[in-house]
Amino acid sequence: TARARMTGYLSDVAALARKDLLVELRTRDTVPAMLLFVVAALVVFHFALPAESSRLAASGMLWIALLFTALLALVRAFVGERDQGTLDGLILAPCDRSAIWLGKTLSVFAFLALAEAVALPAFALFYDPVSWELIAGVDDGLASPIEAVGGEVINRVPRSVERFAIETFGEDDKVALVIGILAFSVVFAAVLGIVARRRLRRVERGRCRLLRDRGRI
Repeated sequence: TARARMTGYLSDVAALARKDLLVELRTRDTVPAMLLFVVAALVVFHFALPAESSRLAASGMLWIALLFTALLALVRAFVGERDQGTLDGLILAPCDRSAIWLGKTLSVFAFLALAEAVALPAFALFYDPVSWELIAGVDDGLASPIEAVGGEVINRVPRSVERFAIETFGEDDKVALVIGILAFSVVFAAVLGIVARRRLRRVERGRCRLLRDRGRI
């Protein structure tokens, strides 16, 4: 049934994420590098920023450091499998291939949460006290990324399109624009996921053929 398949899928994701966490607990290859990088970045930014810099600049430096720390974790996500030669076995495992990516994503989020738990006290030490707005990545005085993109769209579309939107949606034109941006983002991400999955299947077929050829040799 669908419920049994979903339960099996979630158990596969949990097992893969647990495997990555246990491997990291034993080898300590990724998390120490992430912690060292984020702390070193905050220290360098502390001495690089002018003394009269605003809190907004300091907050931006924090999120830049966390962004590059996340990229470091993503780059090292499959390093263990490649070094140990177990990537073929992982791909050929009897589970949905998306479970591999979701398990890796959960483990990377766990590593990033640990890095943020270290980065926030370091930020409070070198810069300003930590607030909930800083943790959430929002600021009352700033527009959200969606509002910023929407403003650019409004400024760049032809006047005829702008008049059509106002006549069609009335006072809800900005709400419709935000919904359209979110819908486009979801569809675009879904298309990228489908394309990536098809390419992964081609890679899997190529690996299977290569393994069969090696077996024949």
